[in-house]
Amino acid sequence: MDWLGPEEWTAVRLSLRVALWATLLSLPLGVFTAYVLSRWRFPGKQILNGLVHLPLILPPVVTGYILLMTLGTNAPLGAALAEIGIVFAFRWQGAALAAGIMAFPLMVRAIRLSIDAVDPGLEQAAATLGASRLWVFLTVTLPLILPGILAGAVLAFAKAMGEFGATITFVSNIPGQTQTLPSAVYAFLQVPGGENAALRLVLVSVFIAMSALLLSEALARRASARLGAT
Repeated sequence: MDWLGPEEWTAVRLSLRVALWATLLSLPLGVFTAYVLSRWRFPGKQILNGLVHLPLILPPVVTGYILLMTLGTNAPLGAALAEIGIVFAFRWQGAALAAGIMAFPLMVRAIRLSIDAVDPGLEQAAATLGASRLWVFLTVTLPLILPGILAGAVLAFAKAMGEFGATITFVSNIPGQTQTLPSAVYAFLQVPGGENAALRLVLVSVFIAMSALLLSEALARRASARLGAT
């Protein structure tokens, strides 16, 4: 990508870093949450479902503001974390947190639909043979929902790559530190003559998104083929 300038390339690398960490760190919790919402029955389940999907309903700026008021260095929780060296506000780690929260509902929904499609009778049959709930999940459910997990991860990655409102509210738009790809596009459009740089970053965004989608489809087909062969 020699046709990208240093500032543009920095924004691309930071966006990939933020999106990757946002996806990887939220994936285990996303799988667990999707399984709980699909299989468990408990009071307050609809409240949990609403909280999980709340970032999809709220304006992204509101989510970013809540994060700032909760984890900012002047907030009680944020100040307590800062004393032990954990700071999110105005750091790339905060951008990953904001992106992960915004992408989480899409990940959970994709994985939950995959779990819903699994015949509970298969899990019950394994349980009757003495397998624990965890072992049933690892040996029966998890292999069957692998394509859904891949789809959820890619959706989350794409959402994290494109997240703007919550990120810029929580961590601002600091070049080289918190300026992700969408923030860089916005910044270039605010200065005269920045349209070409913005266009280049848009093209990079399309390329990354399409590559992730094609990779996801290939992995999902491979996983489905291996499941069909077993």
